Amino acid sequence: MLGRLKSYIDSIMVRDPAPRSRMEVLLYPGVWAFGYHRIAHRLFRMRLFFLARWVNHWSRFVTAIDIHPGAKIGRHLFIDHGFSVIGETASIGDNVTIYQNVTLGGTNPADGVPGKRHPTIEDDVIIGSGAQILGPITVGKGARVGANAVVTKDVQPGAVMVGIPAKPTLMSAEDKPEGFVPYGTPCSEMFDPSTQRLELMRCELETMHKQIDALIAERDGDDALRKESDCA
Repeated sequence: MLGRLKSYIDSIMVRDPAPRSRMEVLLYPGVWAFGYHRIAHRLFRMRLFFLARWVNHWSRFVTAIDIHPGAKIGRHLFIDHGFSVIGETASIGDNVTIYQNVTLGGTNPADGVPGKRHPTIEDDVIIGSGAQILGPITVGKGARVGANAVVTKDVQPGAVMVGIPAKPTLMSAEDKPEGFVPYGTPCSEMFDPSTQRLELMRCELETMHKQIDALIAERDGDDALRKESDCA
């Protein structure tokens, strides 16, 4: 028990530079909300729905995070700050990071998988502040959702989504960052949620410039080889 708690706290400290000690992490509302959800979900599975809802109601009151008791959540979920909502049929994998004001919301149950109204979030996903992920869609492993994005369609593993409606940014494989990238930021740590369209265009331009430079270098190399061949 203590070992699992220590592992969970350490996973948060890797993703958040703010805490100075493990004890400080224990004061995080996201940690308390996750702990309360474990209790509520167990009661929910025992069909003690009223008690599950009571725990959920208390958790929402003290943490400002609303996680339905029926939601399925894996290991090491980190909800940084509060005011997020996770729906009943949502499914969250391991090592998922959610920033403030995020909604994992539902749609009309007749317009999707029967009985499944909320999204499935796979392992290692980062969801930026204010993002809305709606309906029985799947956000693939390692994907990042930018701040204030609205996602209504499936997201491929490793994709970076920004905008309303959310679209994947263009990013070359060499530029893909290693390790944890905070805030779901697509290109730079100075990303401003109010300028998502500009940021998306800037990403595309950067990628196009690199592709043009590579083509020019390839052309110059071919020209040099032809000149050498002519001289020979």
